[in-house]
Amino acid sequence: MAIEHLTKETFLEKVFNYEKNTDWKFEGTLPCIIDFYADWCGPCKMVAPVLEELAVEYAGKINIYKIDTEAEQELAGAFGIRSIPSMLFVPMANQPQMSVGALPKDALIKAIGDVLLKESQN
Repeated sequence: MAIEHLTKETFLEKVFNYEKNTDWKFEGTLPCIIDFYADWCGPCKMVAPVLEELAVEYAGKINIYKIDTEAEQELAGAFGIRSIPSMLFVPMANQPQMSVGALPKDALIKAIGDVLLKESQN
């Protein structure tokens, strides 16, 4: 499954409608990772193929989204993105967790297990 690039409109629909809700309310059907990136960012380019691999390996279990912080400055601002890459790990029920910096694949797999998939195994 391909990684989907989110606009503000699709973000409000698939992740969190911050215009309607002040408290976190996940709109999605699968836990997800949101990669806040920019085309000029070197570390973002390094992590991109890893996310592509994970999107295939975890197809049907999690969704992976990307947000171009240059194109979607309001979304980046809504999450207080100061440095990129920043990744938001969004579980189904719990609060999302932000991770800053390019994570290696094993760290991403661990975060997927600890943050995104742990609660669904209980």
